[in-house]
Amino acid sequence: MVLERLKQVASHLIGNAAPPHPFDPLSDTEIEAAVAVVRKEHDGLFYNTVTLWEPRKVEIQAWIKDPDHTVRPHRVADVVAIGRGSKVYDGLVDLNEGKIVKWELTEGVQPLITMEDLQIVESVARKDPKVIEQCGLIGIPPADMHKVYCDPWTIGYDERFGSDVRLQQALMYYRPHIDDSQYTYPLDFCPIFNADTQEIIHIDVPKVRRPVNQAPPNNFHAEAIEAEGGFRTDLKPINITQPEGVSFTMDGRIISWQNWKVHVGFNYREGIVLSNITYNDKGNERPVFWRISLAEMVVPYGNPEHPHQRKHAFDLGEYGGGYMTNSLALGCDCKGAIHYMDAAFVNRAGASQTIKNAICIHEEDAGILFKHTDFRDESCTITRARKLLISHVFTAANYEYCVYWIFHQDGTIQLEVKLTGILNTYAMNPGEDTHGWGTEVYPGVNAHNHQHLFCLRLDPNIDGPQNTVFQVDAVAGEAPVGSAENKYGNAFYAKKTKLATQEGGISDYDGNTSRTWEMSNTNKINPYSHKPVSYKLVSREVPTLLPKEGSLVWKRAGFARHAVHVTKYDDDQIHPAGRHVPQTSGEPSQGLPAWIAADPTASTDNTDVVLWHTFGITHFPSPEDYPVMPAEPMTLLLRPRNFFTRNPALDVPPSFSSSPSSILAGKSGLRGAVDGISRLAFGASKEKGGSDDCGCK
Repeated sequence: MVLERLKQVASHLIGNAAPPHPFDPLSDTEIEAAVAVVRKEHDGLFYNTVTLWEPRKVEIQAWIKDPDHTVRPHRVADVVAIGRGSKVYDGLVDLNEGKIVKWELTEGVQPLITMEDLQIVESVARKDPKVIEQCGLIGIPPADMHKVYCDPWTIGYDERFGSDVRLQQALMYYRPHIDDSQYTYPLDFCPIFNADTQEIIHIDVPKVRRPVNQAPPNNFHAEAIEAEGGFRTDLKPINITQPEGVSFTMDGRIISWQNWKVHVGFNYREGIVLSNITYNDKGNERPVFWRISLAEMVVPYGNPEHPHQRKHAFDLGEYGGGYMTNSLALGCDCKGAIHYMDAAFVNRAGASQTIKNAICIHEEDAGILFKHTDFRDESCTITRARKLLISHVFTAANYEYCVYWIFHQDGTIQLEVKLTGILNTYAMNPGEDTHGWGTEVYPGVNAHNHQHLFCLRLDPNIDGPQNTVFQVDAVAGEAPVGSAENKYGNAFYAKKTKLATQEGGISDYDGNTSRTWEMSNTNKINPYSHKPVSYKLVSREVPTLLPKEGSLVWKRAGFARHAVHVTKYDDDQIHPAGRHVPQTSGEPSQGLPAWIAADPTASTDNTDVVLWHTFGITHFPSPEDYPVMPAEPMTLLLRPRNFFTRNPALDVPPSFSSSPSSILAGKSGLRGAVDGISRLAFGASKEKGGSDDCGCK
């Protein structure tokens, strides 16, 4: 079996089939070949992850620059495996060579919790005598244990148990009927599960007991809404069609669209990874970003009562955004002409499994790209925009996260994250005071305050790898009113502060100064503005981490202490909370704080740097968020500044364009078309001069 797998990989890599791009995720065959190599030397393991170990940057950049005369980087699998006694092994398998090139026992850590790990807990909890006893005390008889459910979470960190034993905490719920939402019936106790022995080892019980909720169900599935009176009947269909096909092309996993070119990767942890992003500027393919991804997130909850302090989920580092990814469906998750990509992962037993339609790629109308009307003669040019979306959706227990990487025709890259799903809930007695730490969103249902903080990893490549990050603030001119420099007091300008070292590369958000951050190539100057070519990070949804300095969350989620960190590039610095996140104590803090502390004075000026940006929302729940939350979006932009010499989207075909000379020549302006079209919504006939396409032929 091992030999057969290696032969399949070898034939793929040496030319019998098109070799994968060095950034392509591991295929099913490669995953199983890596497992086969490990099994030759190490038996009796469970597999946590088998993913692409990305080629070192210098190596792959040389290959991309001259693939015909440079050795293609080897395909290497990054393996995390678990042995008996919660032993954790980290290894690298060279698939070209068919051998292990690194293998080590990593002490004092626990790798992420997989979907298989999560699914085991519920069945064990239902049969545990201690859990059955606690259910009985709050009103659930033993005969109803099949109606008891749990959302297993990693324990986060609990000083009573430490990090050597692989643990999960079970957030308990009840369903009176199989179709009822269990989040209306949260239970007040929390079992602790030992994943190694697969048993409940402890139960946290509150001092004040809360019997199971007696409120009627509050459901959102179609049958429940039909029973309550049905759905709205005044919605007309909206159809999205592209009769001539899409405007993008695919070469393997490299997409080309509207001057953009980008490799679309995917892994178990970050989900979508976009690499080697370039923009074709009139025949000059200019590098923009080397790699961008959502690298981590943390969701701290604000109830200080034990054991709620453990509720601060690192959804990427503790569970994996790729592992939790949905299979997307046309007309539901995506609409229009769609290109899908699958994702392959390893299971606990070492076999490969596939999530179909894990990534959705499609185009959408994006409103007005640019417009101007001359009031003198009503000459007008208006151009509508379109955008390209690369998206995936993952479900982290109760919450859904919809992640959209959006490319625009004007050189802008946008990240949008939508939050939906169901609030995390806890039991409460009638009339109980929430003390401000939560909201009663339904009788007997307490939804605790929480934050969603995401960490974006940006590896800029602005016309090359030698980049510098500047903090940019809009400030008033320093000279006083009445002075020669600022007589009328109206002067203001963009104050730029260079983030020149790792310890000096820490920056917080300031809405008072409309703070942004520019990633610049100071070696290349725009010929018109005489400023460095740059890309600007525009992000305004940047809450402060609310748990206090020295708190458990503050120690474990060091990346979230500040809006921006800038570090010198290192191939191994991918995960800002550390490689293995579950059950870390935060002493010392892993990831970004440790990297900066190791070399605080390292220069980040005119060199290869990474910008880490934490953004998100603070959520104080309300009844409108329940029983399922309307999607709440947040967004940020990466915008070209002094990168181009003029609007790069001028060559997008206009929807309508008339010049002053054409108006003088008697050709129609835009007014007639607008007036005619405005009446079409109600079925009226078009007026003379009206057109359903603004006159653009």
